Amino acid sequence: MTSLRQKIEQALLELSEAERRIGEYVLGNSEAVPHMTTKELSKKAAVSEATIIRFCKSIGIGSYKSFKLALMKDLTLTDTSLTDFSVLNKKDSPYDLFHKVIHVNKSAIESCADSLDRKELTKAVDAIRDARKIVFFGVGGSSTAAVDAQYKFTKLGYHSITSLDFHHMLSVIPHLTEKDVFVAISTSGKTKDVLELTRFAQRKGATVIAITTLSKSPLYKEADVHLCTPNVEQDFRIGSLASRMTQLTVIDTLYLSIFHHVGEKVLQQYYDARGEMERLRR
Repeated sequence: MTSLRQKIEQALLELSEAERRIGEYVLGNSEAVPHMTTKELSKKAAVSEATIIRFCKSIGIGSYKSFKLALMKDLTLTDTSLTDFSVLNKKDSPYDLFHKVIHVNKSAIESCADSLDRKELTKAVDAIRDARKIVFFGVGGSSTAAVDAQYKFTKLGYHSITSLDFHHMLSVIPHLTEKDVFVAISTSGKTKDVLELTRFAQRKGATVIAITTLSKSPLYKEADVHLCTPNVEQDFRIGSLASRMTQLTVIDTLYLSIFHHVGEKVLQQYYDARGEMERLRR
């Protein structure tokens, strides 16, 4: 796919002289332009504000606002990952990073549509719907998704368990049976604690659902059901950003899917909990 900046480069010879000055300025100052007004850019490129609007339309974008959004997305998708250590080479302002985080997370979530298999999702929902007990486990950044899942499925009335303590989980797994589900969450699928608990849960007969990437993931190979997330970050990173968002998107999908099955049975409990929260706020 041709990037916006490549598109501008290809169009330079066909633009008017004034529009060409805008294109050349954008190519030389791409990271600054998304935060400029038309007035600011017109001064920098020595053109009128009307010429900026004509420039946007000449490259197929209807407005300057849309152009700035497209340029920021282009910068985010083609730059080095935000969680790569090379981010230290850039001196982005907090506001620059705010916009980059938005676009990185949005792109990661949209990529889930290409990585998640529809049949595997249905299998996961069927297994969870009929489960007597659901255990969620993840390490590091993936533990965030496990905690979120445990909270959500408890609201649905399921016996839902998670813990950051590996040894605590070792005491939980022996009580699992073929009627239970173990949800293993790991971006790389190589985390030893997750793999060990996965194998333990399988020996007890529980259905193992993996939320992991497809690429070289041992967890993917060992699980019964595979909910694949896109590979959006390097394994060695400064923190989980986009990968965490993909995991939470899968968890939210499972939660809403199960709510559609059991929602009417637990509506009163939702109202009861809401009533108590409102009482305690007074």
